[in-house]
Amino acid sequence: MTVDRILPTEEAYELLALVTEMADRELAPRAADFEARGEFPREVLRTLGRSGLLGLPYPQEYGGSEQPYEVYLQALEILASRWLAVAEAVSVHTLSCYPTAAHGTEQQRKLLPDLLGGELLGAYCLSEPQGGSDAASLTTRAVREGECYRVTGTKAWITHAATADFYNVFCRTGGPGAGGISCLLAPARGAGIEPQRAERTMGLRSSPVAQIVFDDARVPADRLIGEEGDGFRIAMAALDSGRLGIAACAVGLAQGALDYAVAYARERQQFGRSIIDFQGLGFLLADMATQVAAARALTLAAARLRDAGRPYRIEAAKAKLFATDTAMRVTTDAVQVLGGAGYVADHPVERYFREAKVLQIVEGTNQIQRMVIARSFSR
Repeated sequence: MTVDRILPTEEAYELLALVTEMADRELAPRAADFEARGEFPREVLRTLGRSGLLGLPYPQEYGGSEQPYEVYLQALEILASRWLAVAEAVSVHTLSCYPTAAHGTEQQRKLLPDLLGGELLGAYCLSEPQGGSDAASLTTRAVREGECYRVTGTKAWITHAATADFYNVFCRTGGPGAGGISCLLAPARGAGIEPQRAERTMGLRSSPVAQIVFDDARVPADRLIGEEGDGFRIAMAALDSGRLGIAACAVGLAQGALDYAVAYARERQQFGRSIIDFQGLGFLLADMATQVAAARALTLAAARLRDAGRPYRIEAAKAKLFATDTAMRVTTDAVQVLGGAGYVADHPVERYFREAKVLQIVEGTNQIQRMVIARSFSR
């Protein structure tokens, strides 16, 4: 199904045409096989990076494409409609580049061309086994010893664990609470950095997720991003943008499920005609299409606020909440359109349904998004 898009420049139309071509060529034919084998498509990420698709919202001086966020999110949506694990990897990597790009020193920013070009892959280490939503209570500690920090603790639910080349490690360098947290850009192959066995996940099986143990790991002191105590502020700013990335992934997944359900309903014959001509099923598809369009509009409205330099945190929370709930509803209904066929792995809607669930959890659960929105009313 063709999505009618309004973009700010002719260059943006050409860019999204390139993204669509690459998604059809590099992603769609491989998704089912990689998901079945649980293999991470590292070379696909390199290909996207070399094509300039990992640095879309970042400045050209650092190797990015300097595209508006609304364009980047629509590129992410297209990727997600073909293979969610790759789109999520792009979103996580983009999130992982943020601390260095926005708060790094000029020396640290020399890493950005390789980061944005896909030669180096990033991960974002904020959550812990006992501290997910309550990020300010994290316990991973970093102690300054001469020219290094000694880092001890465990991070949990880390996308790209064991495959990343660098980790943004949010750790406690000071006292309790948000003010005691700092951010270190840690080389992933350093001594004392020990990724654990990959989690056995419901969906996104080609995306490695695991705990990472820091056992007296030494991180050079010049890898401190910002000042000591800036970490929580950096983490929350990154998550505002990251939530828009997850919202775009959700829109793309829902669009992919809708497209497949429509195509199936046109071909499937019952009682002498295509099932899409039955009003009950046609109304279901109409509701799915409307929900996807509404989620897209809400996500892009928040992106345009970000592009204009205006506050967008609450709108990002709304977009993440609505888009990911929409993805769960639409993928559920796509399975229903296919009936029994939707419950078997021969059709991708079975995989879409399993994948949608995680989007309601990552980058802040949807219950946390509701808290963020509700608290804004009292300010």
